[in-house]
Amino acid sequence: MPVRILMASQLSEAVMDVASEILPPGYELVVAEFDSSEFAAASRNAEYYIGSPRFQLGPEFYRAAPRLKLVQLFSAGYDRLDVEAARQAGVPICNNGGSNSVAVAEHALLLMLAVSRRLVWQHENVVAGRWRGNDFSSVMLYELEDKMLGVIGLGNIGKKVARLAQAFHMRVQYYDVARLSGDAEDALGVRFALFPELLRSSDIVTLHVPLDASTHNLIGARELGLMKPTAILINTCRGPVVDEEALYDALISERIHGAGLDVMVEEPPAPEHKLFALPNIILTPHLAGPSWENWKKAFRNSFDNIERVARDEKTALDHPRAAGLTWQVSALGLPGSGTPSAAISLRARFAASCRPNSSMTTVIPSRPPYSWSRNSSTAPRWFPSPVSYNTRRSLNSFS
Repeated sequence: MPVRILMASQLSEAVMDVASEILPPGYELVVAEFDSSEFAAASRNAEYYIGSPRFQLGPEFYRAAPRLKLVQLFSAGYDRLDVEAARQAGVPICNNGGSNSVAVAEHALLLMLAVSRRLVWQHENVVAGRWRGNDFSSVMLYELEDKMLGVIGLGNIGKKVARLAQAFHMRVQYYDVARLSGDAEDALGVRFALFPELLRSSDIVTLHVPLDASTHNLIGARELGLMKPTAILINTCRGPVVDEEALYDALISERIHGAGLDVMVEEPPAPEHKLFALPNIILTPHLAGPSWENWKKAFRNSFDNIERVARDEKTALDHPRAAGLTWQVSALGLPGSGTPSAAISLRARFAASCRPNSSMTTVIPSRPPYSWSRNSSTAPRWFPSPVSYNTRRSLNSFS
């Protein structure tokens, strides 16, 4: 009898074809609507769960799945999950940090270019019959070459952003709670900067941190006040990392030049959100991560982790973040205060890798929760009954 993998969101047929093609022999993939009777029935014999962190996997989920050995996410982010419920159930949670790193890194560069060259403004002028605007020479359009890029969070995505930026001949500095060695910095072509130093000296600041208590409102009024008036802020990680009220004030008063956001505090945002009225911001709907290419990566990583757990392989602490490293930046006074900003007290507790000798995929063990993340926002298509995929059945067979 095949080992059951349960999935809560039916994706497009093309994506499920990808999953079916690489599903390992001896496994079946059963897809059912979350909270449905079919999902509950399939949970009883499921040994593995894969999917998005959008669903509330609380204590009742684990009670309904007594044979569960692993919750495997498609995304890097797990800040929406009930980690304590998983810990109490003794079920590890693995994220999928490497699968969307290329897509998010490319999207960050896309936003840098779009804001620097005012892409939306140019498009709107063309379709409105203003070929070059009323006075195109009065509008400042900027190049990326020789600009200083400040990367906050140098994980999988941050490193790829740094490499892509160098293709545009940008200079790159970074801040991270886990500083690279000198040799690693030289190999990547980056230099370390303290957090306030990075904000003051960067032409573009791009955020690639997880959302936790230490990064909530990481960029607020004082941090924006440190940035150059010509600076651009890019956020493709989590909306609450940026104080949107402070960002609105900075943009409308032109304390910074512009911003590009793929994420917002509330998703979807309110229809009359005040940021929508600003000409110096570009917004995308949390779609930096989903790309056609990363689905195969996500499923491959997921099935690989499942097979590792099935073989009872040990996890490996192969990255300094995995060792529970905690850094606090202290005594860094900001303007207007003799004490450090709360946002500058950064802490990070990282999880053990589920893939030895790789930091691509991390696991939350059955002990207190850890930090730093990301998630996919692809909308599911619901089916009335569970769909089962295995190496012996067709794509549309029903269990």
